[in-house]
Amino acid sequence: MPLKNLNLIKNTDEINIPMKIIFHKAFLKSYDHTPAGDQNRLLPSWKLLKSDPSNEFIEPKPAAIECLERAHTKSQIEEIKKHSYYKTASLSAGAAIKCADLAKDGINSFGLIRPPGHHASRDSNWGFCYFNNIAVSLLHLRATSSIKRAFILDFDLHEGDGNINILSPFHDYEILNPDASTEEEYLMIVENALKNAQDCDIIVASAGFDQGIGDWGNLLSEESYDKIGRIMKEFSLKRCNGRRYALLEGGYNSERLALNIKAFLDGFR
Repeated sequence: MPLKNLNLIKNTDEINIPMKIIFHKAFLKSYDHTPAGDQNRLLPSWKLLKSDPSNEFIEPKPAAIECLERAHTKSQIEEIKKHSYYKTASLSAGAAIKCADLAKDGINSFGLIRPPGHHASRDSNWGFCYFNNIAVSLLHLRATSSIKRAFILDFDLHEGDGNINILSPFHDYEILNPDASTEEEYLMIVENALKNAQDCDIIVASAGFDQGIGDWGNLLSEESYDKIGRIMKEFSLKRCNGRRYALLEGGYNSERLALNIKAFLDGFR
């Protein structure tokens, strides 16, 4: 059923605004036995985004240890190093840093990455996550630029307890994990939270799509993801000089994931 009053009429030129997609072909390979690491999970998304000539793909480098240590304890990093997924997790964190650096300069960016990160805390991890990509990237900006205050919109199905664990002690990060039983209520929560948000330097999304119709949460349509992207874009233009980026978290129906990511980016760009 179509949503009402969401102002989703799109301008073709607006949709074709360039978007930087941070991606490495290593993310197409399976790195563990979790749903997030499934062999074909990102393939449809990569193909769909690659087919749009307005998307520019940029290959990231692995995160430096000093960047990981801003968010995680040395013992946590050493434990993850023991596993085969360490290289991919480090590359995912590095991609998050690249997104943040681009967004700092007002360049829209999206991390088509895995493993996800929002369940990784300072000294523990679970939920298919190893390093906290959001925290690594924001703390990188904190250490290397004037970007200190951020609004984090975590629209994954599950609460990003790792984001909260690492970032809340700094008191400069406002985190929203919307929870609602209808699309209309969900979007209203997002809109109201951003309307009443504190001043910030940048807005970032823990962009999980497992709340989507046909996925685990079975709640949000493509139109809703487009709207969320637009709400974030408008907020960034009004409140933080257009600085915004988003990092992929959950989403396990691979075909629906691709469509929902595209819908979000149509609004977000």
